[in-house]
Amino acid sequence: MLSNHYTIQQVQQIINAIGTIVSDDTITTLFTDSRRINNPVGGLFFALSGRRNGHEFIAEAYAAGVRNFVVKDGPEIKLPEANLLIVPDVLTALQQLAKHHRSQFNLDVIGVTGSNGKTIVKEWLYQLMFPDKNIVRNPKSYNSQIGVPLSVWQISADNNLGIFEAGISMPGEMERLQEIIQPNIGVLTHIGSAHDEGFENTAQKIREKIRLFKNCKLVIHSYDQLSPYKIELPGAKCFTWSRSFKQADLYVFTETTIAKSYYLRAIFKGEEIECLVPFTDRASVENAIICWATMLAMGYAPAEVDNRIERLTRVSMRLELKNGINDCSIIDDSYNSDIQSLEIALNFLNQQNQHEKNTLILSDIFQSGLPEDELYRQVAQLIKAQKINKFIGIGAALTKYKDLFEVPERYFYTDTVALLNNLNTHQFKEETILIKGSRSFEFEKVSRALTQKAHETVMEINLNAMVHNLNYYRSKLQPGVKLMAMVKAFSYGSGTFELANVLQYQKVDYLAVAYIDEGVSLRQTGIEMPIMVLNAEPSAFDKLVKHKLEPVVYSFNLFDEFIKFAQNRDVLNYPIHLKIDTGMHRLGFEEADIAILADSLEQNKYVRVVSIFSHLAASEAVEHDDFTLQQITSFKKIFTSIEKALGYTVIKHILNSSGITRWPGAQFDMVRLGIGLYGIDAAIPVDENALQPIASLKTNVSQVKKIPAGDTVGYSRKGEMPKGGKIATVRIGYADGYIRAFGNGNGKMMINGELAPTIGNISMDMTMLDVSNIPDVSEGDEVIVFNDQLKIEELAAQINTIPYEILTNISQRVKRVYFYE
Repeated sequence: MLSNHYTIQQVQQIINAIGTIVSDDTITTLFTDSRRINNPVGGLFFALSGRRNGHEFIAEAYAAGVRNFVVKDGPEIKLPEANLLIVPDVLTALQQLAKHHRSQFNLDVIGVTGSNGKTIVKEWLYQLMFPDKNIVRNPKSYNSQIGVPLSVWQISADNNLGIFEAGISMPGEMERLQEIIQPNIGVLTHIGSAHDEGFENTAQKIREKIRLFKNCKLVIHSYDQLSPYKIELPGAKCFTWSRSFKQADLYVFTETTIAKSYYLRAIFKGEEIECLVPFTDRASVENAIICWATMLAMGYAPAEVDNRIERLTRVSMRLELKNGINDCSIIDDSYNSDIQSLEIALNFLNQQNQHEKNTLILSDIFQSGLPEDELYRQVAQLIKAQKINKFIGIGAALTKYKDLFEVPERYFYTDTVALLNNLNTHQFKEETILIKGSRSFEFEKVSRALTQKAHETVMEINLNAMVHNLNYYRSKLQPGVKLMAMVKAFSYGSGTFELANVLQYQKVDYLAVAYIDEGVSLRQTGIEMPIMVLNAEPSAFDKLVKHKLEPVVYSFNLFDEFIKFAQNRDVLNYPIHLKIDTGMHRLGFEEADIAILADSLEQNKYVRVVSIFSHLAASEAVEHDDFTLQQITSFKKIFTSIEKALGYTVIKHILNSSGITRWPGAQFDMVRLGIGLYGIDAAIPVDENALQPIASLKTNVSQVKKIPAGDTVGYSRKGEMPKGGKIATVRIGYADGYIRAFGNGNGKMMINGELAPTIGNISMDMTMLDVSNIPDVSEGDEVIVFNDQLKIEELAAQINTIPYEILTNISQRVKRVYFYE
């Protein structure tokens, strides 16, 4: 994050650090992630400790060119050319530096908090106020104990308004954020169930959140939301809005849907005023009312506020990764552009390894707070550091400063229409294309032109949720225990290289696939980490060795086949994994085989055993705990015997996802994370919310029909409607993975927030839903098959199966869209 300059000596004083300073560096950039170092000059790396110890990545940051570090007192660190600032707590030091930086500026700051809507309200307030304000704000949703100080670090002398959101998950966190943000205007958004598990009750959660408003001169909030709790808000003055309390500062008394907009009338200062919101969903309307109230409270004229709100545009805080034309990968971030979010998007681009060529399509950047020449000099430096192969700049400013951009291929157009007219001349093929534009450039047209066409049933994969789940299980591991991620079966239906790129970036130790071809595909898309193959076919051993894949050996026949192959190819010390059957009785050597296996391995020059593992049959089931313990005991006995014969130690692993949750004493050297990575673990109650579902399956309504009484619906006339009614035909069928067992009312989908049962048999490409009791269902309406509300576990229960089967059944013809927030 870019900001003003501090000498390293000044930083040392601000954070009260001891240490060694060997050079007089000027600090301009703060780093907390060694993987996201773009321009190390002037960078200061904070070795934070959380799920991973940041001190483990100091060498990586040093190799990337960073020469300034804030580290915790204790570890011995030897970096001859580095300035080392030693503190008792690295996170506190980061927050102290940001707090000091904030105190250097006298500007109005809006602090936004709540359970839901923080980011949308922040971004909409930015849209509404940027015509008259030079605004600094959190990039995307950087609202945590780390994200807030990194955001506040961006404040410069050119800014006259800050808008910062703050999120907390437990008591005691908001005091720190309040001291960093120091808001003088407070905005409270919707209070929902998010992070409920961290608080005793809703009242406590509200009290903790409103600590952000401690020194505010003005606080904006919903009277209806707070009145049941009788909580007194801090701040010199409160501005309330309400749908029920006529004495509220903004009393909303009329709400009507008009076409695709939402019309509001209210009483403000004794007069009727109006507002037209360009959205109709409940959450967007509430967020817009919050913005309406905030603008009025800050003195904007009602007519001007109405005019600006009517022009609000949707906020997309996520990067979408999609399949593009000619084997390209498209990263769509076509709704906003600033230098901070550009840096985030370029880091995501750098995680992609599936293509050798990286392309950036970028629009002019507005409202940066920087002089134009300095802004585009920084953009050019950022792009150069990220090794972009092709750069396409759109807009008058980028064209004006085109000579700053040192890129092998570079092209400039004054507007989006000119690019679209020349799109075919660029011959996009087998490249990763980042589309990053300000809303006014309408880059969604570019995205549509470059995205591979597919039918409108889409499976969305939330990469942030996957990382959350990964870190949840990592938090359960003892120090030094490795983690293997299972990406077999198209990563349980979620895609392979797209997830593998994230897992490699997150420094998972191993990947596991089912078959050699799956491993080859990962290698061909740039995955370099170790890959274990569970079912290695002898006919493809040559591909296995060529691509440095590591086979699982589970039988003497397979062992002999591989040794014969190795002898013929003169392959020596090739890494293999031994699978032991301790009771699953699927694949693996049994205890009676171990003596002969040990003899075969002893002094064997063709293979080297990397790991020994087994598979628990019922790790999630309390009623089978005695059997699980028996498996673990047997496994210990067997691997001890094998290691003794080998004469060296190997990696031992037996725990799957549920095993990690329930059997911490059997972690050994590594664990295997499978379905838990995707948000499902039978050992964790669904209502605990420890995991986040990573997948959503969505389709839409293709037609709505009124059915007369006595008519039937679908093949074999199975769907009976004795009293008649209304059906919606949706674009998904058993060829997409929505299997026939869901038919005839067994399955349910969600339309407009209501559950609609299936009616009749499921067709190959279509399903009919009974929507007789759901008003206002129209062609094109979104239909949820499963998501974080209609959970995949519920679908599995509907047809008496398991979530694995639901996920892996989703057809490859269903378009996958991966998003990263």
